[in-house]
Amino acid sequence: MSGKRLSLERKKMLAGYVYIAPWAIGFALFMLYPLIYSLWLAFHEVVGVGNFDLEPVGWGNFNKAFVLDTQFIPLFISVVQDAVINTPLILVFSLFIAILLNHKIRGRAFFRAAFFLPVLIGSGLAMQQLLYAGVGRDTLVNGIGVPEEVFLYMGPTFSQIVFDMLSRLTVVFWKTGVQILLFLAGLQGISLSLYESARCDGATEWEMFWKITLPLISPIILLNLVYTCVDSFTDINNRMMVYIKDTAFTKIEMGYASGMGWIYFMFIFLLLIIVFVATRRFVVYTGEK
Repeated sequence: MSGKRLSLERKKMLAGYVYIAPWAIGFALFMLYPLIYSLWLAFHEVVGVGNFDLEPVGWGNFNKAFVLDTQFIPLFISVVQDAVINTPLILVFSLFIAILLNHKIRGRAFFRAAFFLPVLIGSGLAMQQLLYAGVGRDTLVNGIGVPEEVFLYMGPTFSQIVFDMLSRLTVVFWKTGVQILLFLAGLQGISLSLYESARCDGATEWEMFWKITLPLISPIILLNLVYTCVDSFTDINNRMMVYIKDTAFTKIEMGYASGMGWIYFMFIFLLLIIVFVATRRFVVYTGEK
């Protein structure tokens, strides 16, 4: 019995290696060397663009980012604030839509495709052109026709908070397609017998959500949290990414751009570690003993 169990575990382990092999090979061939070279470049300054001559500057590029550059810190804080606000909105909205789509309704496949469609057309250059045209800045506010008197009644400070929240919802809704599909997969993986047993014990829908649904999809919540954070920080329209790119290829300050990139990367890396550590006690893995 133990031999068969061990064999099954080995098969699962080998299957996992097979699934991650394409990514590992691609990372080793196309990303590992640029990653190491960018770290080397972060401690140097390009003095000759033609021959790409490098001059060691030590920690100078990192010191420039934190002390000398007046744009880096405010831009960095602004990007973090956007991620902190957008991430809960995306997770809550995508979970809400996934719960609705998980019910047996007519046209369920159509609605799934409709919510995923913005992921395909709202990325890359298409997304940039929409944002340049003003879509996402005040589209939702104008669409629902909020009277100006409402904002005047709330006062300048609170009305600005409400306006910013409504203005960002359009872009937030465009970024929920992947999360909705992942939540749907998690919801459909929950055995219906659990809900039937809970109903027999007199549990309400609200109690079943908190006692059954939410704990069992907690790994999917963690997955979506990590995905949403990474997607927010590495989006093509992220102002920090644009600033780093312009510094490298417009100002030709590749050493300094590499330094900013590594500061940005280490912040995201440490943030994800904090997320995994903080959520470890709340995530339920049904396959564990």
